[in-house]
Amino acid sequence: MTSNNEAKEPFALFKSLIAFLLIVFCLWGSQWQYHRGVDRHARNAVIQERIAKSPIELITVTGNLLDYEWQTVSTSGTFNNDKQILLRNRYNDGKYGYEVLTLFRSNENKSFWVDRGWVQAGATATTPPVVTTLPQGEVSITGRLRLDSSLPRGSFFALPGKGEGLVSELNAQSQLNTEKFYIDLLSGSDTSLTPEVTAQLPELSDGPHMAYALQWIFFGGLVVYGRILIRRTR
Repeated sequence: MTSNNEAKEPFALFKSLIAFLLIVFCLWGSQWQYHRGVDRHARNAVIQERIAKSPIELITVTGNLLDYEWQTVSTSGTFNNDKQILLRNRYNDGKYGYEVLTLFRSNENKSFWVDRGWVQAGATATTPPVVTTLPQGEVSITGRLRLDSSLPRGSFFALPGKGEGLVSELNAQSQLNTEKFYIDLLSGSDTSLTPEVTAQLPELSDGPHMAYALQWIFFGGLVVYGRILIRRTR
Protein backbone atom coordinates (compact mmCIF):
# COMPACT_ATOMS: atom_id res chain seq x y z
CA MET A 1 0.00 0.00 0.00
CA THR A 2 1.36 3.45 -0.97
CA SER A 3 2.17 5.77 1.94
CA ASN A 4 0.94 9.39 2.08
CA ASN A 5 4.49 10.68 1.58
CA GLU A 6 4.92 8.58 -1.57
CA ALA A 7 1.56 9.80 -2.91
CA LYS A 8 2.47 13.41 -2.31
CA GLU A 9 5.93 13.15 -3.90
CA PRO A 10 4.81 13.55 -7.56
CA PHE A 11 2.71 16.58 -6.59
CA ALA A 12 5.71 18.11 -4.81
CA LEU A 13 7.85 17.55 -7.90
CA PHE A 14 5.14 19.23 -10.00
CA LYS A 15 5.14 22.27 -7.70
CA SER A 16 8.93 22.44 -7.88
CA LEU A 17 8.75 22.34 -11.67
CA ILE A 18 6.22 25.19 -11.71
CA ALA A 19 8.45 27.19 -9.37
CA PHE A 20 11.48 26.55 -11.59
CA LEU A 21 9.61 27.71 -14.71
CA LEU A 22 8.46 30.86 -12.91
CA ILE A 23 12.04 31.61 -11.87
CA VAL A 24 13.25 31.14 -15.44
CA PHE A 25 10.50 33.47 -16.65
CA CYS A 26 11.46 36.12 -14.07
CA LEU A 27 15.13 35.93 -15.08
CA TRP A 28 14.13 36.24 -18.74
CA GLY A 29 11.97 39.27 -17.91
CA SER A 30 14.87 40.83 -16.02
CA GLN A 31 17.25 40.31 -18.93
CA TRP A 32 14.70 41.71 -21.38
CA GLN A 33 14.21 44.89 -19.36
CA TYR A 34 17.96 45.26 -18.82
CA HIS A 35 18.72 45.08 -22.54
CA ARG A 36 15.88 47.51 -23.29
CA GLY A 37 17.47 49.93 -20.82
CA VAL A 38 20.91 49.51 -22.40
CA ASP A 39 19.48 50.06 -25.91
CA ARG A 40 17.55 53.14 -24.81
CA HIS A 41 20.61 54.62 -23.10
CA ALA A 42 22.67 54.06 -26.25
CA ARG A 43 19.97 55.64 -28.44
CA ASN A 44 19.76 58.68 -26.15
CA ALA A 45 23.54 59.07 -26.21
CA VAL A 46 23.53 59.03 -30.03
CA ILE A 47 20.73 61.61 -30.21
CA GLN A 48 22.41 63.93 -27.71
CA GLU A 49 25.73 63.64 -29.52
CA ARG A 50 24.28 64.39 -32.96
CA ILE A 51 21.99 67.27 -32.01
CA ALA A 52 25.03 68.94 -30.37
CA LYS A 53 27.03 68.86 -33.62
CA SER A 54 27.35 71.86 -35.91
CA PRO A 55 25.08 71.85 -38.99
CA ILE A 56 26.35 70.21 -42.16
CA GLU A 57 25.23 70.61 -45.76
CA LEU A 58 22.60 68.07 -46.80
CA ILE A 59 24.56 67.37 -49.98
CA THR A 60 27.37 65.87 -47.85
CA VAL A 61 25.02 63.24 -46.42
CA THR A 62 25.97 60.03 -48.21
CA GLY A 63 25.96 56.33 -47.45
CA ASN A 64 23.92 54.90 -44.60
CA LEU A 65 21.30 57.45 -43.54
CA LEU A 66 21.19 55.91 -40.07
CA ASP A 67 24.62 57.41 -39.45
CA TYR A 68 23.15 60.89 -39.89
CA GLU A 69 19.76 60.71 -38.17
CA TRP A 70 19.26 63.66 -35.78
CA GLN A 71 22.17 65.51 -37.38
CA THR A 72 21.36 69.16 -38.13
CA VAL A 73 21.57 69.80 -41.87
CA SER A 74 21.20 72.83 -44.12
CA THR A 75 20.03 73.05 -47.70
CA SER A 76 18.40 75.41 -50.18
CA GLY A 77 15.46 74.95 -52.49
CA THR A 78 11.74 75.63 -52.80
CA PHE A 79 8.60 74.53 -50.97
CA ASN A 80 5.61 73.16 -52.86
CA ASN A 81 2.50 74.71 -51.30
CA ASP A 82 0.28 72.34 -53.25
CA LYS A 83 1.82 69.31 -51.56
CA GLN A 84 1.06 69.77 -47.88
CA ILE A 85 -0.39 67.38 -45.31
CA LEU A 86 -1.49 67.64 -41.71
CA LEU A 87 -0.78 64.84 -39.27
CA ARG A 88 -3.63 64.48 -36.80
CA ASN A 89 -3.60 63.65 -33.10
CA ARG A 90 -0.56 65.72 -32.12
CA TYR A 91 -0.54 67.51 -28.78
CA ASN A 92 1.41 70.42 -27.32
CA ASP A 93 0.94 71.54 -23.71
CA GLY A 94 -2.26 69.51 -23.59
CA LYS A 95 -3.73 71.24 -26.66
CA TYR A 96 -4.90 69.27 -29.69
CA GLY A 97 -3.38 70.09 -33.04
CA TYR A 98 -1.54 68.93 -36.13
CA GLU A 99 1.97 68.40 -37.40
CA VAL A 100 2.45 70.28 -40.70
CA LEU A 101 4.44 68.56 -43.43
CA THR A 102 5.24 70.25 -46.76
CA LEU A 103 7.08 68.91 -49.77
CA PHE A 104 10.45 70.49 -50.43
CA ARG A 105 12.70 70.24 -53.48
CA SER A 106 16.35 71.05 -52.90
CA ASN A 107 18.68 72.62 -55.44
CA GLU A 108 20.27 69.18 -55.75
CA ASN A 109 16.90 67.95 -57.12
CA LYS A 110 16.03 65.93 -54.01
CA SER A 111 12.38 65.89 -52.92
CA PHE A 112 11.50 65.23 -49.30
CA TRP A 113 8.97 66.20 -46.66
CA VAL A 114 9.74 68.94 -44.17
CA ASP A 115 8.05 68.83 -40.76
CA ARG A 116 7.24 72.49 -40.15
CA GLY A 117 6.18 71.93 -36.56
CA TRP A 118 2.94 71.91 -34.62
CA VAL A 119 -0.13 74.10 -35.11
CA GLN A 120 -3.21 74.28 -32.92
CA ALA A 121 -6.48 72.86 -34.25
CA GLY A 122 -9.32 75.15 -35.29
CA ALA A 123 -12.16 76.10 -32.96
CA THR A 124 -14.36 73.35 -34.41
CA ALA A 125 -13.79 70.08 -36.23
CA THR A 126 -14.66 71.74 -39.54
CA THR A 127 -12.43 74.78 -38.96
CA PRO A 128 -8.99 74.32 -40.54
CA PRO A 129 -5.96 75.29 -38.45
CA VAL A 130 -4.04 78.45 -39.20
CA VAL A 131 -0.87 77.45 -41.07
CA THR A 132 1.84 80.01 -41.80
CA THR A 133 2.05 80.89 -45.49
CA LEU A 134 5.34 79.87 -47.06
CA PRO A 135 7.52 82.41 -48.87
CA GLN A 136 7.73 82.15 -52.64
CA GLY A 137 10.94 81.26 -54.44
CA GLU A 138 14.19 79.82 -53.20
CA VAL A 139 14.84 79.63 -49.47
CA SER A 140 17.47 78.12 -47.21
CA ILE A 141 16.39 75.85 -44.36
CA THR A 142 18.07 74.21 -41.38
CA GLY A 143 16.65 71.22 -39.56
CA ARG A 144 17.22 67.79 -38.07
CA LEU A 145 17.48 64.90 -40.50
CA ARG A 146 15.05 62.10 -39.68
CA LEU A 147 14.43 58.72 -41.25
CA ASP A 148 11.14 58.13 -43.02
CA SER A 149 10.50 55.15 -40.74
CA SER A 150 10.51 57.49 -37.72
CA LEU A 151 7.81 59.76 -39.11
CA PRO A 152 5.19 60.20 -36.36
CA ARG A 153 2.31 57.79 -36.90
CA GLY A 154 -1.26 59.01 -37.13
CA SER A 155 -4.03 59.79 -39.58
CA PHE A 156 -3.18 62.02 -42.48
CA PHE A 157 -5.29 64.26 -44.64
CA ALA A 158 -4.09 66.39 -47.51
CA LEU A 159 -4.35 70.16 -47.84
CA PRO A 160 -5.53 71.10 -50.32
CA GLY A 161 -7.43 67.91 -51.01
CA LYS A 162 -10.38 65.77 -50.05
CA GLY A 163 -9.19 64.67 -46.64
CA GLU A 164 -7.89 61.26 -47.58
CA GLY A 165 -4.77 59.15 -47.77
CA LEU A 166 -1.50 58.42 -46.00
CA VAL A 167 1.82 59.87 -47.09
CA SER A 168 2.48 56.86 -49.34
CA GLU A 169 -0.92 57.28 -50.98
CA LEU A 170 -0.27 60.98 -51.46
CA ASN A 171 3.04 60.15 -53.13
CA ALA A 172 1.37 57.59 -55.38
CA GLN A 173 -1.46 59.94 -56.38
CA SER A 174 0.99 62.75 -57.12
CA GLN A 175 3.50 60.42 -58.80
CA LEU A 176 6.12 61.51 -56.30
CA ASN A 177 9.31 59.71 -55.44
CA THR A 178 10.50 61.29 -52.22
CA GLU A 179 13.73 60.56 -50.37
CA LYS A 180 13.84 58.06 -47.50
CA PHE A 181 14.23 60.84 -44.99
CA TYR A 182 12.48 64.00 -43.89
CA ILE A 183 13.60 67.09 -41.98
CA ASP A 184 12.35 68.61 -38.74
CA LEU A 185 12.50 72.30 -39.60
CA LEU A 186 14.32 74.51 -37.07
CA SER A 187 14.85 77.76 -38.95
CA GLY A 188 15.14 79.29 -42.40
CA SER A 189 16.38 82.25 -44.38
CA ASP A 190 12.94 83.84 -43.97
CA THR A 191 11.72 84.48 -40.40
CA SER A 192 8.32 83.04 -41.28
CA LEU A 193 9.94 79.63 -41.69
CA THR A 194 10.92 79.31 -38.03
CA PRO A 195 8.18 77.17 -36.40
CA GLU A 196 6.42 78.54 -33.33
CA VAL A 197 6.51 74.98 -31.98
CA THR A 198 9.19 72.78 -33.52
CA ALA A 199 8.86 69.01 -33.84
CA GLN A 200 9.54 67.52 -30.43
CA LEU A 201 12.58 65.48 -29.56
CA PRO A 202 11.91 62.08 -28.00
CA GLU A 203 12.18 61.84 -24.23
CA LEU A 204 15.89 61.42 -23.50
CA SER A 205 15.58 59.74 -20.13
CA ASP A 206 16.69 56.13 -19.65
CA GLY A 207 13.24 55.23 -18.40
CA PRO A 208 12.32 52.67 -15.73
CA HIS A 209 13.84 49.63 -17.45
CA MET A 210 16.66 49.05 -14.93
CA ALA A 211 14.21 49.32 -12.04
CA TYR A 212 11.93 46.83 -13.79
CA ALA A 213 14.90 44.48 -14.28
CA LEU A 214 15.54 44.49 -10.52
CA GLN A 215 11.83 44.05 -9.92
CA TRP A 216 11.79 40.86 -11.97
CA ILE A 217 14.74 39.51 -9.94
CA PHE A 218 12.80 40.34 -6.77
CA PHE A 219 9.79 38.38 -8.10
CA GLY A 220 12.08 35.42 -8.80
CA GLY A 221 13.34 35.61 -5.22
CA LEU A 222 9.76 35.59 -3.95
CA VAL A 223 9.11 32.39 -5.92
CA VAL A 224 12.15 30.72 -4.34
CA TYR A 225 11.13 31.89 -0.86
CA GLY A 226 7.54 30.73 -1.40
CA ARG A 227 8.63 27.28 -2.54
CA ILE A 228 10.91 26.86 0.49
CA LEU A 229 8.13 28.04 2.80
CA ILE A 230 5.65 25.56 1.32
CA ARG A 231 8.16 22.73 1.68
CA ARG A 232 8.81 23.60 5.32
CA THR A 233 5.08 23.65 6.14
CA ARG A 234 4.84 20.07 4.94
